[in-house]
Amino acid sequence: MAMPHLSLIDGVGLDSSEVGHPPSKFQRLFARCKDLGLARVAHAGEEGPLMSGRRWTCWRYRALITVCAALEDAQLVQRLAENQIPLTVCPLSNVRLKVFERMEQHNLRSLLQAGLLAMVNSDDPAYFGGYLNANLLACRRALQLTLAEVVQLVKNSIVASWLSPLDQEHWLQEIDRVVAAWQPEQV
Repeated sequence: MAMPHLSLIDGVGLDSSEVGHPPSKFQRLFARCKDLGLARVAHAGEEGPLMSGRRWTCWRYRALITVCAALEDAQLVQRLAENQIPLTVCPLSNVRLKVFERMEQHNLRSLLQAGLLAMVNSDDPAYFGGYLNANLLACRRALQLTLAEVVQLVKNSIVASWLSPLDQEHWLQEIDRVVAAWQPEQV
């Protein structure tokens, strides 16, 4: 159905409830999308078992995955770090879904310290109560993130994006320029 409109499609995403919907159901579809040169992303790891995150990464494609429990599996952490597989982290929805009881318990800092390409995102903001800025601010306050950690999260988003390498470099430099000019009393 989408084939006549392929030139209008940048990528293919998969999200929703993981319970009863293992990644294997979509393996053929994602393989076909890879053959067509489409970027592929998958939201996984909040509701399903940790294995679902590992299976996605085993497909050997650059995927955006939410893996809050990834730190429990040293092999998975190593693989995610070595391949710099981006991890979307949606802190406010993680708390709402009871992945973490309180924001102060979130493992976002640990993901960064493990060398993972983690970034803050929003997940259905109207339902979970927070757009991107609200998620970043909630993490900054609850986890007492440093400016360097917040900047790293923002830069990780650029590195994980589908922007061209030239555009990525432009925005990474722009972030550095803004941070260098930033004055704390402006906040």
